[in-house]
Amino acid sequence: MTVRTRTRRGLTVLVTVALVPALGLLPAAVLPDRTAPTTTSTSTSASGEPLAARSDRPARVVGEERIGPRLLDLTIRSPALAGTGKVRLLTPDGWDARRPGDRWPTLYLLPDGSGDHRVYNDDHRIEEWPELRETLVVVPQMPFYGFYSDWWNDGEGGAPAVETFHLDEVVPILERDYGAGRQRSIAGQSQGGYGAVKYAARRPGMFEVAASFGGFLHPLRYPEAVSGGAEYLGVPWRKIWGDPVRQRHIWERNDPYHLAERLRGTRVHIAAGDGTPGALDPPGTEPDPDIPGLADLAPLYPDEVISLTEAVMGDESRMVARRLQEVGVHITTHFYRGTHSPPYWGRELRSVLPMLLDP
Repeated sequence: MTVRTRTRRGLTVLVTVALVPALGLLPAAVLPDRTAPTTTSTSTSASGEPLAARSDRPARVVGEERIGPRLLDLTIRSPALAGTGKVRLLTPDGWDARRPGDRWPTLYLLPDGSGDHRVYNDDHRIEEWPELRETLVVVPQMPFYGFYSDWWNDGEGGAPAVETFHLDEVVPILERDYGAGRQRSIAGQSQGGYGAVKYAARRPGMFEVAASFGGFLHPLRYPEAVSGGAEYLGVPWRKIWGDPVRQRHIWERNDPYHLAERLRGTRVHIAAGDGTPGALDPPGTEPDPDIPGLADLAPLYPDEVISLTEAVMGDESRMVARRLQEVGVHITTHFYRGTHSPPYWGRELRSVLPMLLDP
């Protein structure tokens, strides 16, 4: 079992308590051959950005576990991850994977930096939301603090290739074998908000709507927010995009601010707090813990800020929102008093569901 403890910054620490067998997984031999049609590469592109790990064995589903009446967990053997990854499905009423002709509107929800595919059930209980009974909801796992990116890995590329796993392995499998349709929307909280907007920009036209709630939307604005959080959690952050000076071109290719023009034609919603106590913070809410690097940004913000992470995320979100407006992207925003915490993310997700479900 894994216990997930989130700090006030929305950074997440995973503590392994025990290894519990997934007794509900079906043996691979009894599953249909559900393989993704794409492969990936370990070579470097002409621009110097490494590509993901190539394999002659495409991604495929190796396990299915029924969690509840509408919840199904998939285990996918992934060349992009050089291992396996989980995907949680919240299936709509009437869904049946054995009817290959069915196609459902699909909402992809991206977890925070924990990468936990269970987070939207644990934090928000989305399986109880009546608005989602006619939509296939997909929550893909991400490697811890993976930043929704194909890691640079000192120029070598390879695993974890998170973007490749999600968009080139998971999406094709779901659209071929699990009823996912091509009416796609995507949203995410914290690091997942970054992933939602970035994926929509990196793959123009793939998603009709993208929404971010408290997202890391402009990594190059405050590289300390990336490196400080990573060092606090023991993650080798330079392996993600390299150094923000020497490999600036890679950072730019993974920064929604610098990808703004690619979002024309996509509806974007950005929501974030300002780091001060808000309506959903109980009295006596403690300030964020001090994180080296990130704490150096504290003098930029008012003394009443208790969630420096959300203050930084709010700053980045406003900058990206202004940039999207400048280049003619259809964007809506909601900026509010509040901290970097799940109650706000759940509220913002539910409020924007009409746009996500009916683009």
